[in-house]
Amino acid sequence: MTQAIKEKVKAFIVENFLFGDTSYELGDTASLIENDIIDSTGVLELVAFIEDQFGIAMADADIVPANLDSLARISAFIEAKAVPVTA
Repeated sequence: MTQAIKEKVKAFIVENFLFGDTSYELGDTASLIENDIIDSTGVLELVAFIEDQFGIAMADADIVPANLDSLARISAFIEAKAVPVTA
């Protein structure tokens, strides 16, 4: 499931912050903040996307670089917070 999450988040980042530039090498552990891909407003957009797409309510304490600064961190955070779907 992590790969599917990562691809969905990456597509959002490429479309919204890189303006569709798929030639940009966005590594899984590359810092989105240090590489000037997202700023404070971008973080809020990312939070709204995560809440909407994955059904996760993010508390203020969750909105930190440790959870949102790279594709790997975002994916791990979403996977940890995601409620398992029961059949």
